[in-house]
Amino acid sequence: MKKRLAVAFTGPSNSGKTTLILKVARKLIHDYKMDVAIIKHDPKDKARFDVEGKDSYKFADTGAEVIVTSPNRTTYFSQRNKELDEMIRLFDKFDILLVEGLKNLPLPRISVFRDSLDDTYFPYMDALATDGSIDMSNYDFPKNVAILDINSCQDVIEWILKNAKEV
Repeated sequence: MKKRLAVAFTGPSNSGKTTLILKVARKLIHDYKMDVAIIKHDPKDKARFDVEGKDSYKFADTGAEVIVTSPNRTTYFSQRNKELDEMIRLFDKFDILLVEGLKNLPLPRISVFRDSLDDTYFPYMDALATDGSIDMSNYDFPKNVAILDINSCQDVIEWILKNAKEV
């Protein structure tokens, strides 16, 4: 079986996490020819993926585990929280798993910040992706944390390929 790697991204809302993940995923897929999987944490349970009144909605509304399949996609509806290993098993194959959020997962983590840092993220941070808008001298920043240019997708990917966890 091929080696599969995982890394997580964390940071406050509107810090650029999703934008960075999209850029990294596209480059890994198109330039590196890798299979990429993404897990997005929705802590406020705001995401909606089905339409009320449709059969798939009715099936999922029963509380059952539901898969809807078509010639072009397969959608899995679950009414249960999943642990990381359970979510990983749902993916058929991937080379790189990118996780947005879930800062308590035991994965190497890139924190994304602009303008200011929140030091409560320091214990979870293995790398910081930023744009230079932060004056690092204002913080007691951990010495073992790599600093990455958020605008250099290549730098972020190189860090991921060296530091991601095999899953």
